[in-house]
Amino acid sequence: MSTHDSTPARPDANDSALPTMAVPYEPPAAVGPQARMRTLSWTHPFRWLELGRQDLFKHPGIAFFYGLCFFLMAQVLALVFKHKPEYTLSMISGCLLVGPFLAMGLYEVSRRLEQGEQADMASSLMCWDQHIPSMAMLILVLMVLELLWGRASLVVFAVFFDTGMPSTTGVLEAIFNPKNIEFVMVYLAVGGVFAALVFGLSVVSIPMILDRDTDAISAVLTSMRVVFSNTAVLLLWGTLLGVLVVGALWPWGLGIIFVGPWLGHASWHAYRGSVEWEESPVEAVTLGTNK
Repeated sequence: MSTHDSTPARPDANDSALPTMAVPYEPPAAVGPQARMRTLSWTHPFRWLELGRQDLFKHPGIAFFYGLCFFLMAQVLALVFKHKPEYTLSMISGCLLVGPFLAMGLYEVSRRLEQGEQADMASSLMCWDQHIPSMAMLILVLMVLELLWGRASLVVFAVFFDTGMPSTTGVLEAIFNPKNIEFVMVYLAVGGVFAALVFGLSVVSIPMILDRDTDAISAVLTSMRVVFSNTAVLLLWGTLLGVLVVGALWPWGLGIIFVGPWLGHASWHAYRGSVEWEESPVEAVTLGTNK
């Protein structure tokens, strides 16, 4: 009589113990308004300046108020350069940090003019109150950069002036002394790197937060996308901003009363000209809600 083996068959080593999917998983498409980077030409920065000038003259009183604020910042910068020149680069970074947030009121004026709404001082001053979480996160990121920038500038001075920090006269002599060309090059290189970072992170992020009520991370990423999509044009834009600001500081910083608000309004148009929104009836998830 034959016997049957009751031992169960062993599974094939090639068989997988985990379930498999016939079709690979694909993440769902993003919903909500999507930011699309516009292709910019060399003429766009000059168009932004012209649109900013038009907004400035539509509400000169509001512009004058913010111009005085920029003027006070310039006076503080001058005092620091006079008494503590080694902190000048750090203070410049602080101005780059505070300036865009101060200009948020100017962005609100331009936003309202663009939408055909009435702009006033009250709405300009209080436009940030609905965006505190996003603005706080962006402030934190820029403050870290500002602190690193200040520390780096002190290190540069300490390396090249090992006998002590120079006075204001000493700094000017060091800048214009051909023997100190290495110091000047390193100082400008360090400042340029941090200035580029601050500019890249904030060139459209603050107007975007005001316009779309988005989170800080999405705003910063969009700002960097704008820079990388149109690097040459944004480099021109940054150069124009720098030249106009430096020129406005002479003599006695009086020019900043006009140039500061002008560039604030123009920066709003730089955002609107660089980022196009593809609207969707579905509420945005990753980029905030449409206002």
